[in-house]
Amino acid sequence: MPHIEENIQKKDHKEIEYHMKQMTYKETREYLEEKSGRGSVLGLDGIKELCKRLGNPQDHLKFIHVAGTNGKGSTIAYLSSILKSAGYQVGTYISPVILNEREKFQINGKLILAREYADVMSRVREAADQMEKEGYPYPTVFELETATGFCYFQDKNCDVVILETGMGGDMDATNLVKTTMVSVFVSISMDHMAFLGNTLSEIAEKKAGIIKPGADVVSTWQPEEVQQVLNREAGNKKAEKILFASRDRLGKVKYGLEKQRFDYGCASGNVYRRMEIALAGTVQIDNAALALEVVECLKERGFYLPEDKVRKGLFQTKWPGRLEIIAKKPYFLVDGAHNEDAAKRLAQAIHFYFTNKKIVYIMGILKDKEYEKIIAETSAYAEQIITIATPDRKRTLSSHELALAVKEYHPNVTEASSLEEAVEIAYLLAGKEDVIIAFGSLSYLGALKKIMADRSGQHGKSGKSKRSH
Repeated sequence: MPHIEENIQKKDHKEIEYHMKQMTYKETREYLEEKSGRGSVLGLDGIKELCKRLGNPQDHLKFIHVAGTNGKGSTIAYLSSILKSAGYQVGTYISPVILNEREKFQINGKLILAREYADVMSRVREAADQMEKEGYPYPTVFELETATGFCYFQDKNCDVVILETGMGGDMDATNLVKTTMVSVFVSISMDHMAFLGNTLSEIAEKKAGIIKPGADVVSTWQPEEVQQVLNREAGNKKAEKILFASRDRLGKVKYGLEKQRFDYGCASGNVYRRMEIALAGTVQIDNAALALEVVECLKERGFYLPEDKVRKGLFQTKWPGRLEIIAKKPYFLVDGAHNEDAAKRLAQAIHFYFTNKKIVYIMGILKDKEYEKIIAETSAYAEQIITIATPDRKRTLSSHELALAVKEYHPNVTEASSLEEAVEIAYLLAGKEDVIIAFGSLSYLGALKKIMADRSGQHGKSGKSKRSH
């Protein structure tokens, strides 16, 4: 009996010790902020060791792994919505986020609860702390969050997890996974050159590192040199098959700012007619077609995805911060155009939707981005450009520095001391029939949307004060 009582006491002590290590959501955010100083460290050693101590939760999941430069988020949103519509339990791991850190971890479009986030991160922290005690480097924040996602999705018995790479592919922490069903590639262009390489081929090779033996490889249409890399790597990795979406298989297309329609013939031979999406931007047709190609691969792997569910899921897809309308009269849009290729796509959309409209920009860009190229691609469409500093103090380009860069391309520039001031100036400059577009970095769009939500409450749906008319 003494031994039984002793064992009970030991068990109780362990439970008490475990609960003492449980963080609140506030403590979780403080912990991650404290650990953010390490920045990004490419490589898989840290995440491998961390996940091994957590029981390798990723090995119990099935993945759709998405890499590329622009279009990852909306493609993931389409796939998640389609799979949810068909009745599957779908986990998504994405970054960056707009309003809330918990957006990174979603199941069927619902954010992880604050309590669940704290509970899972507490388990991950315990493993990370033990690693440090044993002489291992402490995991980066991205590694901590990636492990948290794997644990959470395993806890929730997800049927499939759609996983967005953080940066690159081969040495990205998400590339720990081995059970990938489909490796998906959105448009690949120049970005993160300091880490990934100075040519498209070099960058494509890094991103192609997510290809796994036996997985299907599906890509949007790419430049020839990128196609060559993906074809080569798919062969080297013994992928099941590789296919590219094709604009040649697009049928009737009807573009619109609030609803778009298209026909598309997949590589499988299946033709989808009069498919509708509610996301704006001509590039969204490309992303939706890519999602349909992935759907065809999943069907071959046994997923039940009838056309009515695919159609419903596609139309119900929402993706904040990408040519998103947040107010009308005047139209007020936000877009995360944060690199040269995204800026080209934004410029294309502006030319397509807003020809002959007076346009006012709110622009905030990180200093480690090619901000001069972003300015060069977009400045010609604006009548006035308002510059702001982004919230990320370590990476922000001040409103003054950005204004000086803009003046090399555009004469009408105003520096705003705050985001609130930028919104006020924009509304003073724009009439009901004009357009305001805020872009450059996703990092400030969440704060901007909160400001606009407050204005809507005060001034009505337009967000424009009646006094300013």
